Amino acid sequence: MRNLFLMSKPELFQGEKYLSRSKNYFEGWYFKNTNGIDSISFIPGISINSIEKRAFIQVITNEKSYFIDYNINDFRFCYDPFYIEIGNNFFSLDKIYLDIDCDDLVLKGDILYSDSINIKKNIFNPNIMGPFSYIPFMECNHAILSMDSSINGRIVINGNEIDFINGNGYIEKDYGVSFPKSYVWLQGNSFKDSRISFMFSMADIPFMKFSFTGLICVLLVNGKEYKFTTYNNSKIVNYSISDELLDITLKRGKYTLNIKGDYGNSLKLIAPIKGRMEKDIFESISSIITVTLYRKSEKIFSDISVNCGLEIVK
Repeated sequence: MRNLFLMSKPELFQGEKYLSRSKNYFEGWYFKNTNGIDSISFIPGISINSIEKRAFIQVITNEKSYFIDYNINDFRFCYDPFYIEIGNNFFSLDKIYLDIDCDDLVLKGDILYSDSINIKKNIFNPNIMGPFSYIPFMECNHAILSMDSSINGRIVINGNEIDFINGNGYIEKDYGVSFPKSYVWLQGNSFKDSRISFMFSMADIPFMKFSFTGLICVLLVNGKEYKFTTYNNSKIVNYSISDELLDITLKRGKYTLNIKGDYGNSLKLIAPIKGRMEKDIFESISSIITVTLYRKSEKIFSDISVNCGLEIVK
């Protein structure tokens, strides 16, 4: 019953049982914030393995990224109401508060989240992974916590002030043993219409003795959800990646979705492998994507989002 409770509320800390063990495990939340010009993302999390247990916060801006190490005892959590704390830093679905002072980063401020919109969920699809959410041995579990939120707040980073008045926020998380060996991840919610939001992920998924390409993608337009996933029989009909551009086309029934991406400045983050934060990945939060949706041959949506998140790990 406890596992079902946690599954129904993926924002909650899922790994309490691992805190007293040395079994490989990681868990991280992802908070992305943009004001239309500047973007900044925060990734608080923990990693556990047979050698060490640690907490951390990663910060990525348009220009630089940071990794701040913490003792695992600096990590605290609460189920009701949900929040986590790492050192003097506080994270919930309604508010984050930052207070970091280390060698190359002094960061203080807070951001409030309101009017959050998320994907539709039910017992068969408790989150974006759908029925795969019920499989206990998945290498990496992914959850969307807010496709789009209105944000307000102010961050001062190394003496530079960034206002997020009437900005947009996005929240997701991952937990498990390791990040996928290879994947593409895209996220954008800075379209002309501020309440349109999009995310896409395609990854190499190990499953028992086999592997498959897992697909999760959702576009929210005018309150309507268009979902393209492995479990609803969506297909990848075109996939092209060059040094600067990507072009992906998906199809489900009468709907066809085309995604074009233009890379922004990519900066280093650290991803987990068997519970250890040791894999270098590169993420941009200043990319541009064009999303176009067709119903049969009729174009029913097309727009461009700036300040997009983009990771490509080959």
